Amino acid sequence: MYEWILPSLREILAPSQSSMAKCSSAKAEQQWRVSLAATEHLLLNNLAPTTTNITQGLVLTAPAPLFSQPQLTQSLQTITFTAKPFNPLALMPFHFSSTMAKSINTETMSAVENAGRLTDYGHLNYEITPEESILPLLPADPLGAEQFCLVFTEKFRLVLVLSEHSSGKKEFLFSFEPEVVQQAWQALGARVILTNPELFAELDTLVEKYPLSPPNYQHIIQFSQFLLQELPEPETDKLTHTIPISSPPHLHVSPLAKPSSRPDVELLQAFAHEVRTPLATIRTMTRLLLKRRDLPTIVINRLEVIDHECTEQIDRMELLFKAAELETCAAVKSANTQLTPMSLAQVLQQSIPRWQQAANRRNLTLDVALPQQLPTVVSNPAMLDRVLTGLMENFTRSLPPGSSIQVQVIPAGDQLKLQLSPQLDCHDTTRTVTLPIRKSLGQLLMFQPETGTISLNIAATKHLFQAIGGKLIVRQSPQYGEVLTIFLPLEVSNKQKVKLT
Repeated sequence: MYEWILPSLREILAPSQSSMAKCSSAKAEQQWRVSLAATEHLLLNNLAPTTTNITQGLVLTAPAPLFSQPQLTQSLQTITFTAKPFNPLALMPFHFSSTMAKSINTETMSAVENAGRLTDYGHLNYEITPEESILPLLPADPLGAEQFCLVFTEKFRLVLVLSEHSSGKKEFLFSFEPEVVQQAWQALGARVILTNPELFAELDTLVEKYPLSPPNYQHIIQFSQFLLQELPEPETDKLTHTIPISSPPHLHVSPLAKPSSRPDVELLQAFAHEVRTPLATIRTMTRLLLKRRDLPTIVINRLEVIDHECTEQIDRMELLFKAAELETCAAVKSANTQLTPMSLAQVLQQSIPRWQQAANRRNLTLDVALPQQLPTVVSNPAMLDRVLTGLMENFTRSLPPGSSIQVQVIPAGDQLKLQLSPQLDCHDTTRTVTLPIRKSLGQLLMFQPETGTISLNIAATKHLFQAIGGKLIVRQSPQYGEVLTIFLPLEVSNKQKVKLT
């Protein structure tokens, strides 16, 4: 249910975003700033040189105009939404002739000065241009507390939003998906109908001039590159540069001045981000194609395979990113604050078919034994499925073809135990299993030369389970190989005995 009669932009974008760890308000504001700078670079890189007065794009912003580059102000039509009271431009049309703009500008400034309210709007630019205007938001509208930017061009559509939760924490969201941007515009258009209904038709016509089509992947890659360029220099690097090469013996150097001791972790974060971004673009385009009704069955089947592979690798990259994040900051405590009672049955219902597919691809058999009723556990709903699936993926890669995997869920006091144990294809019980060879890659990864698999090491995987309220135990068995046991805490009201089938 929406917070108001119309959805805010955060409520529109949130369902389409990947589940990521919550960040601080300061970090969200930094993401907003660097994303706006990247958007400005992207527009400058893709708009034609300004040789005529032809408008090349439309920008809807709040609470003030965001771009100051002359080329952009001349090429883009800007409309600003604001909830500020006593806005002298609030009820004015959003498109003026040059003569009307000068006339209205003079009258408006006089009226503001006479009313003694010039200081209320000293931060706004009252030099109205033919391609810039301001529209009002109702005082009760939660959109008035959001900062946003909708960009419409011939080549792409983009929406960026900085919003504030009821808890007071800020969150930054953005999307290139044409349908998401269209929904954002519809939410704004509905507000124009409420405040200036006579202007909606003309504004809607302006928006419809720009195609509702997926962006070229090169534009998203450019945006990612500009985003990385705008990231601030790490404080550790700044401090390192300011410290003399040789310090006097009596000079004490603060521990904060030490260079990062985990370059491999930072590299993993950057790598996971770089891989995930183009895959997300490919998946978006694939899903847009799947919505067409004129595609042959064989094309649909192959697109579904592409979508599945992209989703699998995106989840894998997000898992690597999360593991790196846990190593570089005190994220375990913040993750534990997001623990909540959840249905394990629902998670397993979604996960087991994927586990079955992973086993089938490697010629393995999956045998699952579940209780008649699965109790409610306490964990992180956004992470549990991903962590379990990642663990199963790594587990299946370590077994030889023809093996069987037994999955058991059994009660263990005030916890629920989920156990993965291999059943090798061998009738000789005296046979000793040769465990796979694994080589360490830095602090988080391990490499299996036999299969070419790179995955999180045991320590990093245990850290992930700890962050979602669980516990992972790995036991080596000479007859069966590795046996993995996961413990998840039960909800207080569900710590009753679970009956097995």
